[in-house]
Amino acid sequence: MKRVFDFIAALLVMPIAAPAVLICALVVRMTSPGPAIFRQTRVGLHEQPFTCYKLRTMFIETRDVPTHQSSASSVTPVGKWLRALKLDELPQLWNIIRGDMSLVGPRPCLPSQVELVAARRARGLYEIRPGVTGISQVAGVDMSDPERLAELDARYLEQMSLGTDIRLILATALGAGRGDRVQN
Repeated sequence: MKRVFDFIAALLVMPIAAPAVLICALVVRMTSPGPAIFRQTRVGLHEQPFTCYKLRTMFIETRDVPTHQSSASSVTPVGKWLRALKLDELPQLWNIIRGDMSLVGPRPCLPSQVELVAARRARGLYEIRPGVTGISQVAGVDMSDPERLAELDARYLEQMSLGTDIRLILATALGAGRGDRVQN
């Protein structure tokens, strides 16, 4: 049921989001060198790696590290705006259609985040698809505290339902949480 909901919702939102992604991509390209779409390997369902798509919010020379380990100076001026409005996440609709991600679930981490991968594995969190948003993101908990993040994500696993997903999607759309923050 969750996969069907995700797929239909992504298909319905895609025609609305596509023009916004195109406009944002053009602005990204015009304001900083490099591709508009950022691709990064993340850990997905059953710990399988997948390519996650986002609008690029950082300069191209930024190290490939988790966001909370990047400095604020790594974020482009347009990137700050995209992150604040959560528009950088829109290309992940493609990940949802492909089956790599869900609308709601634990935010996908990098394979190099071994503590977080282990904490999530211990709680069975790789039995569900990672999400564009999730309980931790809405609560404002970032990936800098792997144990706390995994514990909160495990609560989602216990409460997972269509109603919970709709509440978390609405909370995200209304501005709850700030997701992963860069270092100041």
